Amino acid sequence: MNIANPTLYRSLTDLPAEAQGAVLAIGNFDGVHIGHQQVIGDAYALAEAKNAPLGVMLFDPHPQQFFVPDAPPFRLTRLVTRAALLADLGVDFTLALPFDAAMAACEAEDFIADILVGKLNVAAVCVGYDFCFGKGRKGNFAMLRDVGGEMGFETFATEAVLQPDSTNPFSSSAIRNFLRDGEPEKATALMGHAFAIEAEVQTGDRRGHTIGFATANMPLDDYVLPKFGVYAVRADILDGDFAGQALRGVANLGLRPTVGTDKPRLESHFFDFDGDLYGANLRVSLLHFIRPEQKFDGLDALKAQIAKDSDKAREMLGS
Repeated sequence: MNIANPTLYRSLTDLPAEAQGAVLAIGNFDGVHIGHQQVIGDAYALAEAKNAPLGVMLFDPHPQQFFVPDAPPFRLTRLVTRAALLADLGVDFTLALPFDAAMAACEAEDFIADILVGKLNVAAVCVGYDFCFGKGRKGNFAMLRDVGGEMGFETFATEAVLQPDSTNPFSSSAIRNFLRDGEPEKATALMGHAFAIEAEVQTGDRRGHTIGFATANMPLDDYVLPKFGVYAVRADILDGDFAGQALRGVANLGLRPTVGTDKPRLESHFFDFDGDLYGANLRVSLLHFIRPEQKFDGLDALKAQIAKDSDKAREMLGS
């Protein structure tokens, strides 16, 4: 059974009646990487066998943000993006439960009895091999399997999916490390799709216009900070007058040392496009790292380097 129009719900009370009795995959699923996709694939097969809806439960904000609010940004995907990626994998609904003080204090047994059984009446639960939950992370797969079995539902754990030619599993942490090292291709290989930054284009200082390279300026917000530098990028325009168009370009991610800025941001120059993107939401995928950020003696030197970077990006992108 499928729920029409896969939807993101932010509380238990918002769920439709059809979500009762679902096969539920639980985790954070930041990045929806290949390891996550295996968990969802196992849950999908189980839901098909049981003729049950397939749901995903995750937590927002990420528990790490709750417990360590001053930690550096680490997000790989926005919540709405995760829900869309999960829907593409066959998930009928995504439930993002608020991770607050009450959730942090919830004992593992109460989470099972009150939420999984009492509120959701789950048919089965699927988790990753290292899943932990409940106050103090005292709950794990074994507890979920044993207590859940007593309460009438099955629990399955997906074994670790190892990276090619490695003993290391696919993980969000490994992806973040590749991005911080300026290796977006390796991040893409683990995610199964490119790492992308989604944000609204903001008004900048228009300095790019004065040197012949207009840019779309986007904040990085809570995204993990990839290595500062210049990237070959692909962009999808999500709304506005040019919605649906896909662009290729070159982007600087960082602090713009030649002209200076107080917060890192993404500035993208798109090839063969001169439309006004202010106020539009873009998804800009980092495909290839070209060079680190550097400071130039002036705008003429910067302009010459952007031209070289653009040629390199075109070559890397095949355009």
